[in-house]
Amino acid sequence: MSNPSDFPKELAGRRALVTGGTRGIGAAIAQRLLDAGAKVVVAARKPDDDMPAGATFVSGDVATSEGVEAIATQAIAALGGLDILVNNAGGARAFLEGSSTIPDEAWHDSLELNLFAAIRLTNAVLPALRDSKVAAVVNISSAAAAMPFGAFAHYGAAKAALEYYSRTLALEVAPAIRVNVMSPGVIATPGSDEFARTTPGFSTDAWLQLLPLGRIGATEDIAEVVALLVSDRGKFLTGANYRVDGGMTAR
Repeated sequence: MSNPSDFPKELAGRRALVTGGTRGIGAAIAQRLLDAGAKVVVAARKPDDDMPAGATFVSGDVATSEGVEAIATQAIAALGGLDILVNNAGGARAFLEGSSTIPDEAWHDSLELNLFAAIRLTNAVLPALRDSKVAAVVNISSAAAAMPFGAFAHYGAAKAALEYYSRTLALEVAPAIRVNVMSPGVIATPGSDEFARTTPGFSTDAWLQLLPLGRIGATEDIAEVVALLVSDRGKFLTGANYRVDGGMTAR
């Protein structure tokens, strides 16, 4: 892992909001933006011990309209505006017997968390982003959107819709705001590690068979590309989906 002091302060003065930023991939993204000099707000329903120490926490449930409004209002007030939005919050329960066993409620819940949350929050902060001269949005999708797994059909479908929405948004708001998608593959987090240990068919060894690079990804792998996309190094990048998955979806 790189020493934070080695990172150029290319995001100095920029203001970022990362949802689901208190742990896992979201926390790594928030920390990487902090290391680059950004002022960062992380949003979740409650704080976590893994939350970056330099970030400001705001509470809200992104799966509800009320929660989104609370997050947007608190974040913009804390930051004095907004330059960077990372819609990272997401997830879904696995249904190991296949897609036909996924109840309607789970489909609705997945769409609320993995699609509508990003749409609502983006709409809520769009005026603030339009006031920025360096606005960038990164929506975190998943390799599941490109690789059908019956157990996660509701999750993959919601993420595929998020990717379509993101491409549409990128065209609508250009050139003022850049919008890209990041699609992680199998990434080592406490949650994913526990899932691999306890779920038949989803062990670490099973995942490794699908990874040409021969290792599980690290949260820093995702954070580094997000940092590129929101910085001036990515100033000619918009409307694209970057798959950081060790080659899993290249097959």
